Amino acid sequence: MLDNIALFLLIVEKGSLTAAGREAGLSPTTVSERLAALEAHYGVVLLNRTTRAISLTEEGRTLIEGAKRVLGEVEDLDSRIRFGAQNLSGPIRLSAPSDLGRNLVSDAVSSFLAKHPGITVELLLSDSYIDIVGQGIDIAVRFGEIIDSTLRSRQLKARRRVICAAPAYIQAHGAPKKPVDLKSHNCLLMRFGGNLDNLWRLSANGVKQIVTVRGDRVANDGALVHQWALEGHGIALKSELDIAPDLQAGRLVELLPDYAPPPSPVQLLLPPGRTQPRRVRALTDHLAQAIDGA
Repeated sequence: MLDNIALFLLIVEKGSLTAAGREAGLSPTTVSERLAALEAHYGVVLLNRTTRAISLTEEGRTLIEGAKRVLGEVEDLDSRIRFGAQNLSGPIRLSAPSDLGRNLVSDAVSSFLAKHPGITVELLLSDSYIDIVGQGIDIAVRFGEIIDSTLRSRQLKARRRVICAAPAYIQAHGAPKKPVDLKSHNCLLMRFGGNLDNLWRLSANGVKQIVTVRGDRVANDGALVHQWALEGHGIALKSELDIAPDLQAGRLVELLPDYAPPPSPVQLLLPPGRTQPRRVRALTDHLAQAIDGA
């Protein structure tokens, strides 16, 4: 039963029975038979299946939420017996924004793995919405407010968003003196899913201003926007977590500091459930310390 539940989780994570079979070294027929056996055991349909896609039923989502907790506890118990209570082992799936993930989070993962060589971390980078439960994510690092109220969260220090540009851009085009001046500059824009981040919310002396900006470059990858800014292609709006080393080294210059946007929440999101494997708790603590200390 536990093996079939684990296979069900793999099917959901990989997005298809065929992909799960390849990962587990099983034939598509065997995967289909074991899924059917699991559904027969519970007497419900766990996945809606078409020729092109699968989706969780409500019962399937309930099983996912409980199964991750149960399997995590079994795996944690197994590692404690095999390797000793003080050793941590097993896989962790971690999601992070692309820019933060390539730098600060990646460095934190490296230092964590140096202490716990029995652990493997799969780091998934995306600036778009992630279905944490459906994709089997153990920890997600995210900016902004929580959309899914069923998720657990660990609040970290809120961080400033900084309007910035490279010295080369400022030398060629000048620097904006007030928020409205941004309308005449080339701004480097982020797209989050279907939403274009072209409404920049600024604040001065408690007075909020919204400026609609535009530019010749749009990306759904924060690291690429960062790169464009460093190359002098325009003005960007970035978290200080992403660009602090560039500001300190002079590769980027903060603009309109008196009108800085309000700080943005930073948080670690965790799937629903009462308990986590020790390895996940340990990485959560390590990430919190690394991000808050940056």
